[in-house]
Amino acid sequence: MDIDKLFKVPRLPTSSKRKMPDNPTPEMLKKMRLDTPLNEDLVDSAMDVEIPESSSAPRRQSRRVTVEDGDDKMVDTSFAPGGDADYFVEEDEEGRFYGGGLTSEQKQILSIFESAEGEGTTEDPEGISITSIRRTLLKFERAANKNQDQRSKYPDDPSKFIDSEADLDSALKSLLSLAQSPVLAYPELVRSGSVSLLIGLLSHDNADIVIDVVDVIHELTDEDVGNELEDEEEQEEAQVALKTLIEALLENSILELLVDNLSRLNETEESDRQGVFHILGIFENILGFNPDLSLLLVSKTKLMNWLLNRVQSKTHDENRGYSAELLSILLQNNAANRQDFGKKDGVEIALNVLSQFRRRDPVDADETEFMENLFDALCSALAEPEVKSFFLASEGVDLMLLMMREKLQSKSRAIKTLDYAMSGPAGTATCANFIEVLGLKTLFATFMGKGSKKIKSNAPAAASEDIPHILGIISSLFSNTPSDSPDRIRLLAKFVENNYEKADKLLEVRENARNRLKVVDAEIAAEKKETIANGGEIESEEEDLFYLRRLEGGLFTLQTVDYILAWVVMEDDGIRGHITQMLERKNQSLKDIISTLQIYRDNLDADIQSNGLATDHAPEGGALSQKEILQHLVDFLHECL
Repeated sequence: MDIDKLFKVPRLPTSSKRKMPDNPTPEMLKKMRLDTPLNEDLVDSAMDVEIPESSSAPRRQSRRVTVEDGDDKMVDTSFAPGGDADYFVEEDEEGRFYGGGLTSEQKQILSIFESAEGEGTTEDPEGISITSIRRTLLKFERAANKNQDQRSKYPDDPSKFIDSEADLDSALKSLLSLAQSPVLAYPELVRSGSVSLLIGLLSHDNADIVIDVVDVIHELTDEDVGNELEDEEEQEEAQVALKTLIEALLENSILELLVDNLSRLNETEESDRQGVFHILGIFENILGFNPDLSLLLVSKTKLMNWLLNRVQSKTHDENRGYSAELLSILLQNNAANRQDFGKKDGVEIALNVLSQFRRRDPVDADETEFMENLFDALCSALAEPEVKSFFLASEGVDLMLLMMREKLQSKSRAIKTLDYAMSGPAGTATCANFIEVLGLKTLFATFMGKGSKKIKSNAPAAASEDIPHILGIISSLFSNTPSDSPDRIRLLAKFVENNYEKADKLLEVRENARNRLKVVDAEIAAEKKETIANGGEIESEEEDLFYLRRLEGGLFTLQTVDYILAWVVMEDDGIRGHITQMLERKNQSLKDIISTLQIYRDNLDADIQSNGLATDHAPEGGALSQKEILQHLVDFLHECL
């Protein structure tokens, strides 16, 4: 075994190496050779480098290093791995030599990169002062004014204003650091007039400058601004500062200018695509801070048109997904925006886009989110009677039933959409159309869990998610289908067939809801007991919160089931006897159903307020209100006791 050969080249620890930056440009290398001096202090202290005069020999091979030791012996060190410049300089605590793995040239190049990176670093937020903020704003103001002046003097000669444009770009990027100190920076930004100057640049001829401005505003209005502050008082001050900034932005017509730039930017370019993404992000930031601004955003701009057009894109990307999300946010709690959505063919567009998911699932999580946001937008819009009419005219019921039969990811969303479309007196026509196109068969097959084998393993989770909406559809059918009509008879027949299996399923769902509600009621009772024991009182607001917890904990499902059971008990003697018998097996009776319906009736105003639906008031055409229907059902059940 050749021991010398084994120990000639020590193994280099990879963890200590620093990689050279990728692809240094020739200009950078030239600058390094001409302008950057060698680190001679370090090298001279350990070695002397002798370079032969002949330039024809390879430079790395001709380099020889002599090391001076106590005996003044010359040692050949040409075996240094990779020409490592520090191989004979760096040593660890135990005297082992490893080096840095870089040649002198590579070390110098790396030093250049590190110097450049150091120049671009931002200040520590703790070091930001009002003086530095004013200096940054002044720099920005001068750069913007200089660029505007040179562009006006030499509009046809870009060489005259290109330097000032580069300075403006740099000044804009320096404004990003202001987000680190909103309490100091934002009021000064507004006071100095820099906000109006910044907004004015959204009309700049250079799209790159516009994108810079968008990036700055997106960063300044980020919802997380001030959240990193530990003191709650400082966080509140940051929110006040953010409010001041947003109000100033709105005063300078930022919404209109941003929407105008959406159509100006070319999304085939990566930078422009990012600019569009950040514009949508600004809208989300502003709406997150003040949701009421959604009405202003839709009424004062053409954003709704742009969003509806963007979601129709044939190829899916992040901006398409973001557009669907923003559309859902705009329609969430604003009746005027929902009506505008309907008037601009939003229902037809949404149904056309969603139809692609009738035969296929979304390809990834992003497209799944896109589909869900579009369904959510449609469901929000269906709270308006006019939109229900558009949905019916666009054959929305047919499409949703097709999705239910295909049993793909869109199935659950289709059931939810039908629940919204058929609810309330305005859903009467939709209920009639649902029965006409044979929706009862599909609905009750889903309710009973009769699906295809390929989704059998996923059936339980899907059923638990869909049950509340299926119950909502059945409830709407009983509320909106005229008595003694053929449609009503077809609906009741579903509960009679197969030995009342649908009624038994309802009782099963009811029992599960009761068990969940018992747990929540026990928790609430313990909390009330503790509050009273500590000398406190249960306020009305707390009672409302307790009721909402009960709704989420099973009471809502229980109310809906008992509402349906009351209808079938009232209209069919055979079902009444069967249900009474099944309830007795659980030590219950029709009194329990009456109790549930009374709670439902007494709290109907709170339910309406929380859901934003005005079904409590008497609907047009002389039909009974929901509260009146509940009272009639309670009276009838009392007579059956």
